Amino acid sequence: MQATEQSAVLEDAKLAATRIFGLISPELKLVEEEFARQARSNVQVIEYLGDYLRASGGKRVRPALTILSNYAVGGDGSRYNSIRMATVMEFLHTATLVHDDIIDSADTRRNRPTVNALYGNETAVLMGDWLYMSAFETSLAERSLSILDILTRVTRKMTEGELLQLTTLGRTDLYEEQYLDIIQRKTAYLFSACCEVGAILGGASEAEQRALADYGMNLGTAFQLTDDLLDFTSTDDMLGKGAGVDLLGGKVTLPLIYLMASDPATREMVQTVITEQGYESVSRRELLEGVGRVGALERARTRADEYAAAARSALDTLPQSEHCESLRAIPTYVLDRDR
Repeated sequence: MQATEQSAVLEDAKLAATRIFGLISPELKLVEEEFARQARSNVQVIEYLGDYLRASGGKRVRPALTILSNYAVGGDGSRYNSIRMATVMEFLHTATLVHDDIIDSADTRRNRPTVNALYGNETAVLMGDWLYMSAFETSLAERSLSILDILTRVTRKMTEGELLQLTTLGRTDLYEEQYLDIIQRKTAYLFSACCEVGAILGGASEAEQRALADYGMNLGTAFQLTDDLLDFTSTDDMLGKGAGVDLLGGKVTLPLIYLMASDPATREMVQTVITEQGYESVSRRELLEGVGRVGALERARTRADEYAAAARSALDTLPQSEHCESLRAIPTYVLDRDR
């Protein structure tokens, strides 16, 4: 993609984000306030880390999905129970990030030091656990078995995803189906849960609830596929963390799966980077040239486009509204963002 084209695409993504998040900006402000309230503790280190993590927050995509899904089925996303549960979803997401950073030995996220880098793995593990337990404690206030079932299921799926990924670290014989299964457990199920919980709180019919759950699953898959592509195409500053680090940690993502399938001789290159945990004998540029030569990035991008299209199609059964249109616009933001 030419620089001018890439700039235009990024500008479209920013405009999409402005429209999406601008529509519910009052509700997202309430989520920030509720995050601060739920993170309060009489244990000083928890209070401090809760504030630190809240200040490190990104676009709050997951709370936005909960709120927009609520509105899309005729609910009131500004009601306290919607804000409370949107915050619970962000707590779950934040907990997974804290634990992921420990597993990945990550030093930075969103251009800030990670909790494990600042205070060590022991503190980070316990803080992640505290966030999980706080999320479930807060969700109990809904007195909804269906919501608790969703949260229990998604937490189990995310843990399974992490464990499955650990079993595949360093392996160059990963298939596309295995890779997709891992990213759906790690990422997409939480997107789906956000939408489904929002739908339940909004009084959705079973058909609407299913449609939004499917929307979230497809959107989450497109999100993670794009995230993995950015590890190849973005820079450290744009990502807010090191670019090209997935492979250094032994993670083989879809572009490399396509590369090795198209050119088996490159398997040795990939294995060398994993073994050395660095781009020494094989440079990052060489790998980028390889995936470019066989069209692996384009193929992976096509897969992300397919999941994004499936997400939009899942919304066809919902009544038309500005909130439904915002949900329909989120895949554009997801595909074209630069971080």
